[in-house]
Parts: sequence; structure tokens; C-alpha cells
Amino acid sequence: ASIASMDMGLLLRDDVFVDFFNTFLNLPVFGQTPIYISGMGRWYLWPELPSHLDPSPAALLAWLEKHRLPHFCKSSLCLHLVLCQKLLGFIRSGEAAELLNWQSADQWLLERCISGSHGMQHFRAFVQGTAGEELIDFWLITERLLDLDESDGSQRDLFLSLLHRLRATHLREGSSVITLCTTIVGSLPKAKHIQSISTRREILSKMQEQALFMIQSYWLPKFFMHCKMGMEEEESCQPLLQEYQERLSQASWQEPPGLSEPFPTMHIKRSQGVSGPYCSPKAKAEIWALVKEGRDTQEVKMATFPVKPERQPGPVGSTEELCLDKDALGSIPQQSEHSASTAFGGKQGVTFPGRPQSSAEQDLENLCKEKIFSDLLPSASLAQLPSLKKPVETLDFLPWALSAEACAGRPFRGFLQCQNRSVETHLLDLWHDLEEFLPVVLDSSRENSFFLRHLIGEKICKTYLEEDSIEKLPLETRTLVSLWNHLTCGEFSPWIFRAQKEICKLLCCLYEEFLADDDRTFLQFMAPESDVPMPKVPGHVAGRWEHFHLSQRMNQSLKLSQALHGTRSLEGISSKHWQLLAARDLQKGGSIQAEMKLLL
Repeated sequence: ASIASMDMGLLLRDDVFVDFFNTFLNLPVFGQTPIYISGMGRWYLWPELPSHLDPSPAALLAWLEKHRLPHFCKSSLCLHLVLCQKLLGFIRSGEAAELLNWQSADQWLLERCISGSHGMQHFRAFVQGTAGEELIDFWLITERLLDLDESDGSQRDLFLSLLHRLRATHLREGSSVITLCTTIVGSLPKAKHIQSISTRREILSKMQEQALFMIQSYWLPKFFMHCKMGMEEEESCQPLLQEYQERLSQASWQEPPGLSEPFPTMHIKRSQGVSGPYCSPKAKAEIWALVKEGRDTQEVKMATFPVKPERQPGPVGSTEELCLDKDALGSIPQQSEHSASTAFGGKQGVTFPGRPQSSAEQDLENLCKEKIFSDLLPSASLAQLPSLKKPVETLDFLPWALSAEACAGRPFRGFLQCQNRSVETHLLDLWHDLEEFLPVVLDSSRENSFFLRHLIGEKICKTYLEEDSIEKLPLETRTLVSLWNHLTCGEFSPWIFRAQKEICKLLCCLYEEFLADDDRTFLQFMAPESDVPMPKVPGHVAGRWEHFHLSQRMNQSLKLSQALHGTRSLEGISSKHWQLLAARDLQKGGSIQAEMKLLL
């Protein structure tokens, strides 16, 4: 709420906010996907506006404040920004210096390690599988819950859903949260049956404070030691460590001159030679075609090989590093690929075992292959980029956009509600609930996996699949019945993929309307007095390298957002984390640009 009420110009003076906001802005659900380089004060628009226009930074900020910031404030990225700011506030405090005997150099290095969306992803990967993971998850859910108004009918369903999730996981007896906060809540049954809203909020708020203090005072110092040890082993981190040693050697370190200079004048990079009209759906189709054809080429090459349960990353500097990263295109998390394949009966191939397949089973197998191949297969290197000759339909990559929508504060859902599309909104909610269920049921190593898969499965059955609700869903009867048979027991089912595909077909045209509306709104702010047509064909055709760069930027944004949102399993700590830390500069594009530095 405090972020939503702030002036956009002031927000953009905070490099940490800019990093999270850039990650959000580049999620591939939106039409216009700009990026801000704070060190230069420069905005890069994509798609670019026609070159005869002179866009105003003030107009861009007004558009961002009205049509992007409200969605950002509903996203998990914003929750991680708030947590990151609280951790940074503790790191910089005199309390931390006194409690942990940190010097200014220690504080500087830890800030570098944890700042931005990549920093928070690294921190969460470090605490994965520990009590720290549960404390962070509890803090994030509680932060969202306490920001909701239970008496507001439009927020009540989400409030109750979050409350049920807390009770099923972090407020159950024996959890790390209850163990830590016993002195606050007393016994669990009393806490669960408190009826007073103010008392319940007060208890949750105090528990959240206690969890945050444990994260700050215990897990942050452990993360700091982990970072120093990891950086010592990574050659690319040596300049950072050298600067750290220099700061340590000087008791009263002074920031070098230049860091306190005035902020650069904000401006928008003028487009070069873009004479045609503005049309983000067609510009997106070019990116989608590149990724799709790159994937299809590899699928043909590898069709005769068995599906591997895991894909091992190539060595640093190998040709696999210079490739289109399509991990974000599938909704099955990378660590769950083996679970997904074995769920269909095969250890190495995705097949149903031991009996003839009906046409329905064959269709389901193909759907599963699509999901798994999109995560497993390496894509074309830059030298093998396709020629983009084949047209691509919006339906081909609507799952990609919907996966991003879950991480972006649900802007498409807001559009459907404004259009009074209640049935389509209901379908979209089902798509997202199924998407949330998949990583939980396929990755048993997740914290509270058993409780969550039954909680989410029961929620889906009650909300969408009971007799009074099922008539509202224009999906095939066998799909709905099969979903009920498996989800009521908290089991994985390949019919999830069938249901999602049917939903995408029903929502495809409305998503195109959503993109067109996003374009119209953007042009109303950026070119209010100009007649900017929105035709079927864009006037500017980007080069292959530009397409590659944009696809990487959006993929990196989606991977980061999914990992923090929980729809993608966090990757284990590897040398890549340290390389990204060394490459990351919050004033030069931050987290989503660091990946491109490694590729280059």
C-alpha cells in the first residue's frame, strides 16, 4: 500500500525497486515491456514507438503509475521487494553492527549479495529445505494477508484462502513458525478459533515480526558466510572481494566521489528508423515464432532419443551457454521433470505402460510431451536462429503469457472482470489453480508439499468441480470428471494439461483483446494528440539479434518471477549464482540483464 501511494519518479530513484520493477515490466503477459537503466536515466521501450513521435518521460511515468504499478503491488515480486528492503534496513542498521559485529565493509558486501530479484532468489535457494524457508514463506503470506481488508467482499475470498493456507502449513502443530512463536500465540487451538479480527491480525503481526527477526539475526549472517566462501572459489568474483578487502582495511571508508552526484535526467531512447505504426501483438508474435521454431528444430533432432530425467547444465563458456533459454516456457518446474515423466509410467520415455492406448490417452501423452520437452530440450544457438518464416498463433504461446500473468498481479483477470466476463474469469482462475497445484504435487521435497497438494486439490474440487459449479465450465465432461477423480485425493493427473489446453482455446481471443486494449491505453498516454493507427502489420522489423535479446530478457524475467512466486522450483546453488552476482549491476539493468552479460 505504501509503494502504491508513492510518486513513480521517487520510486525510480531506488535501485532496488528498479530491479524488481524491471523484472515485473518484462513479464511476457504485457504488450509494452520497457526496461529502465537507472545509471543513465534512460528508458528503452519495446515495441518502440514510431520515430516521428517525441515521447515524454512524464507521460510514461503517468502511464506506469496508473497501469503497471497497481498490478506490481499485487505481485509476489512486490512482496519480495518489501522483504528485501527490510533485510537491507537491518543490514545497514547500528543494531546489526552491534549484534553481529559487522563492519561497514561487511554491510556493503552483504547488500551486494542480497539486493534485487536475483539476490532474493539466491537467498531463498540458500535456505531451501531449512526452517529458514518456512519462516520466509510465512512472512510473505502474512504480509499479503495483513494488507487485505477482510470486510471488503472483493478481497474476502483471497483473505480466507491465504488464512486456510497458513493454518494448513505454518500454523499447524510442530511447524517452525509455531515453535518459534509459542510465547506469542500460546496453544495452537486457541489461536485458530480466535474470532476477533483485530486480535487475529495483532497475533499474526507479532508472529511475523518474530519470524523476520529470526531471518535477519540468524539466517542473514549464515548467508553472508556462505557468500564469502562461494565468492572465494569463483574467479569472476575476485574484483568484488578485492574491493571488500580494501574497505575492510580502511576503518572509516568514504564512498568515492561521484556516487552522490545528482540523478541523471530521465529520458526515453528515440527509436531509429521506425516509420510504421505501433502494434505489440505482432511484435510479440515475432519473438514467439523465434522461440517456437528454435524449440521445434531441436525436438525434431532429438525425437529418436529418450527423455532424460534431468538436464545437466553445460560447462561455463560452452556453446550451450549461448542459446535461447526456454526453461520458462513450460509450467513444470525443472526439478520436477523426472517426477512428471515417471507419472506417466516411463523412466526414460514419456509413455503409458503395458497396454494399448486409446485416442484420449494418446492425446494426453502428446500434451505431456509438449510440457516436458519445453523444459528439457536445449534450444538453437545464436548461429542457428530460425528465419521466422512460419506464422505463429497467439494460442501457441498463451500458456507462456498466462504463467507470467500469475506473477504479474493478474492484469488479464482484471481486464476480464472489467468486461463482465464472469465465466472466462472463472476459467482463468481454474487455469492458475491447476498451475499452482502442479509444482506442489510433482515435487515432494517442497516444504509442506503433502499438506499443500491436498489443500489446493480440495479447493479446486470445491470451487470448480462440484455439481453447482461444474455447469458453469464449458469444458469437456470427461476432462472435468477425470480432474475430480484425481484432485479430490490430491493426486497428479495428466488431465490437468488437457484442461489447461481447453481453457487456453477459450481465452485466446480475449487475450488478444487484452493486448489491443493495452496498446490503446499506452498510446493514449504517449501520443494523445497524434493519430497512431494500429494495423495488422508492424512497420519495424527487428533483427535476429534483437529478437534473441528480447526473448532472453523476457525468459529471464519469467524464470526469476516463477521461482519467487513458487510455480518453479528454486535451482540449487551453483557457480552460475556467483557469476550472476559478479555480473549484476543494479544501475545497468540489474538482475535480468546480468544473464545477458554471461551470454555475451
